[in-house]
Amino acid sequence: MLTTRNIVFITGAFVSSACWDEWRVYFENRGYKTVAPPWPFKNGTAASLRAKQPNDVDLATLTFKQLVDHYVSIVTSFPEKPIVIGHSLGGMITQVICNRGLAAAAVAIHSVPPQGVFPYEFSFLKAGWRVLGIGTSLKKTYLMSFKTWQYAFVNGMPYEEQKAAYDKFTIPESKTVARGALTSDAKVDFSKPHPPLLLTAGTEGTIIPAHLSRRIYNKYKKNNGSVIEYKEFTGRNHFVLGQPGWEGDADYIIDWLKRV
Repeated sequence: MLTTRNIVFITGAFVSSACWDEWRVYFENRGYKTVAPPWPFKNGTAASLRAKQPNDVDLATLTFKQLVDHYVSIVTSFPEKPIVIGHSLGGMITQVICNRGLAAAAVAIHSVPPQGVFPYEFSFLKAGWRVLGIGTSLKKTYLMSFKTWQYAFVNGMPYEEQKAAYDKFTIPESKTVARGALTSDAKVDFSKPHPPLLLTAGTEGTIIPAHLSRRIYNKYKKNNGSVIEYKEFTGRNHFVLGQPGWEGDADYIIDWLKRV
């Protein structure tokens, strides 16, 4: 039975930490205390951060290891282990933190795969390869185009909602972070006992298709005494944090936290 009511939300790539605003209110209304700290060099509105594109050298040269260390320092600053919930690349970081035994429980929402699960799915490659910046300067940031956003995040939603979400949340990204997520800095030991872990996916995901999420779940050893669960939501795309009906996903997570 979990005793902590503290939650650390970890943001994924391409979007600002404001994507957690409604989730924070929702969880706090149910008795949790939450924080959603931005990445280093991403503390600002989407408009202010896009104004620096592509010349924000500090963000451009941020490494994946530095990003993980940033969130580890936040998680370990609590007097007791908090619950950690991450989306997309934040879901991968959540798994790293969980694997290190630093969380009371963890939820990885539409997670980028840790090292050891090769993402060969076509839609993942189509949606995400540009952020690697192959053949471009690593001292310049990458900004996902609206067209790619429509495919990678908000597929199936009305155009007006797609555009509003893009304007509100999409921000420049570090190519070095994306490349670092392919290295041993993103490694987890799938056979190691770990705190309770829930992996969620959506049937309409493109950048993180449900098939990829299931392969991550199947990689974990199931007979080491650890609680692990997989839940797939019908109709969910990668904009799960803001897609209409997100409350259903949040309710499932809250119920799961009560059970572990």
